[in-house]
Amino acid sequence: MSRVGKHPVTLPKGVTVDIAGQSLKAKGKLGELTLVVDNDIEAKLADGAVKLTPRSDSKRALTMWGTTRALVNNMVKGVADGFTVNLEINGVGYRAAVQGKVLQLQLGFSHEVKYPIPDGITMKCEKPTAISISGADRQKVGQVASEIRSLRPPEPYKGKGIKYDTEVIRRKEGKKK
Repeated sequence: MSRVGKHPVTLPKGVTVDIAGQSLKAKGKLGELTLVVDNDIEAKLADGAVKLTPRSDSKRALTMWGTTRALVNNMVKGVADGFTVNLEINGVGYRAAVQGKVLQLQLGFSHEVKYPIPDGITMKCEKPTAISISGADRQKVGQVASEIRSLRPPEPYKGKGIKYDTEVIRRKEGKKK
């Protein structure tokens, strides 16, 4: 039995949800997101909340119940407030800058790395060593942050590279004489 799926997703002020068959559409100040609900799950809109119920007691239906509830909750939070992931760049000469719809990164390679910013994602570089990625779709924000981090992941000896601001790099001791 899903403990997550039991709780209805309350809609904050300014968010509207439309349910048409198995399609669920959330609209808010930060945009519009859609989700195709699994066939094993039934979605209803009742007194300012989205209530999800499984259509059967099969293991798959109960599994998808909690997953679908989490996805709907992320959609509603995303169109209302949005999601933000912050990245830090460490290393001498490493820096980032946003130029139009392209993130330009200098990461110690012989060339500058250019990362095109996808639709629905906004990036800011308040400092040359800090990148803020935000958007309404939680999965997309996390995917973009992961792709940027993978361009130069942090190394354990000096900690050079791109890391999440909440990430802790386990440092290793260098070689001894």
